[in-house]
Amino acid sequence: MTTTVGRFGPAVLSNPVVIPQTNFAWATLVEVDGPGRLHDRLARALRTAIRDGRLAEGDAVPPSRALAEELGCSRWVVTEAYGQLVAEGYLAARVGSATRVSWSPEAAPPKPRTRRAPTRPAIRYDLAPGLPDLRAFPRRRWADAVRSVIGSAVHYDLDIPDPAGHAVLRGTLAGYLRRSRGADADVTSVFVCAGVTDGLVRTCRALRAEGIADLAVEHPGWPRLRDAATSAGLRVHPVPVDDDGLRVDDLTRTPARAVVVGAAHQFPTGTVLSPARRAGLVRWAREVDGFVIEDDYDAEFRYDHHPVAVMQGMDPGRVVLLGTVSKTLSPALGLGWLVAPAGVTPALRAANPVAAAPPVLDQLALAAFIDRGWYDAHLRAGRRRFRARRDLLLTTLAAELPRARVSGTAAGLHVLLHLPDDTDTGATVRAAASAGLRLADLDDYRAKGSPDRALVLGYGNIGDTEIPAAVALLRAALTR
Repeated sequence: MTTTVGRFGPAVLSNPVVIPQTNFAWATLVEVDGPGRLHDRLARALRTAIRDGRLAEGDAVPPSRALAEELGCSRWVVTEAYGQLVAEGYLAARVGSATRVSWSPEAAPPKPRTRRAPTRPAIRYDLAPGLPDLRAFPRRRWADAVRSVIGSAVHYDLDIPDPAGHAVLRGTLAGYLRRSRGADADVTSVFVCAGVTDGLVRTCRALRAEGIADLAVEHPGWPRLRDAATSAGLRVHPVPVDDDGLRVDDLTRTPARAVVVGAAHQFPTGTVLSPARRAGLVRWAREVDGFVIEDDYDAEFRYDHHPVAVMQGMDPGRVVLLGTVSKTLSPALGLGWLVAPAGVTPALRAANPVAAAPPVLDQLALAAFIDRGWYDAHLRAGRRRFRARRDLLLTTLAAELPRARVSGTAAGLHVLLHLPDDTDTGATVRAAASAGLRLADLDDYRAKGSPDRALVLGYGNIGDTEIPAAVALLRAALTR
């Protein structure tokens, strides 16, 4: 319904009736179209007219009876709208006087200028690390798991969740980690969290409460782990990584009493922590009365032989184990775990009293997914698929970029591509993005730059048939 109050001509209602106008001095255009009750629509229209300056501060609005006649509605509609605007401070009503506008746009803070968001080029091919094959997410079986737990969950499963996670999933994870990763875990030592980053934040809070203020991290390494530690109040000390993994000798020169390490497959270098350094890290933790935090983010994917067991089994009293399904199923699930030493468990609970566990039904669905053998089957299929995809990527890179060199263990979902020393990797990443190819610069994972020019190429979230075209775009970006 649209009506003109004042000298703008006839009012047009939702029916074809034309209502003659009175020449009010408070002239303004009022539009009351749209959903909702009529008095709400009228209040909204008047509020907009005031905000836009079409009704100025001090202007009188029509008497309720007159405006009701104009609109062809009851007087109650108008008085309700006026009363709402009086309560909001847009109108002021005085006994024996006209109701007037009491608000001016000049009194309000200036509206920020709206800027059009920059248009990003469409990404056709994804060679950045960090994602599994999202096309292969087991939708049907996951839906079956969700349906089964919704039907079987008892009423107390729907209560406020235990911050440590549902006991069913904790027990299932303990069994899975003992069987597949060689962990020393039981239901009391497993905590369910939203992923590795969440698990690290919780662990760092507990360590801070126990008097540990310094944490060592691998360099280069995943920046979010550094950010997680600093957000929990710890000082972070980067420790270099070489072909044998984290350099324990350099670790001993820091004040750290805890260290985060990717023992089975370091990100982004792709190295595996050597047996000597695994033993050295455990000795270091005992000597400094500290802890090793083992980031086991993608260890299920090893292609040249069976995955190396977790360090946590070597000394469960000194090693905290972090894991997630983000690299095996999908980060959208927001499900992970940490296995804590018995001595740290009380501090974990005390330092994270309001930590939110993932939704209980999702936890129970993951437990059912694992218990029915579907998770193991998904991993077996993933290992076959990723091994073949990695081989295809390496073959294509060798043919298209003969001056480049690939490094990294035959594991996980990424490789390092070392480029000639005169390569501008930042410019290459930008040029590739403009052509629709997502890449990652190794410098993005360093605390400071290095003369080693390299890209971190992920092959988890790209189809096999897309690899030749993606590498062709990479070659073109390098020649610009």
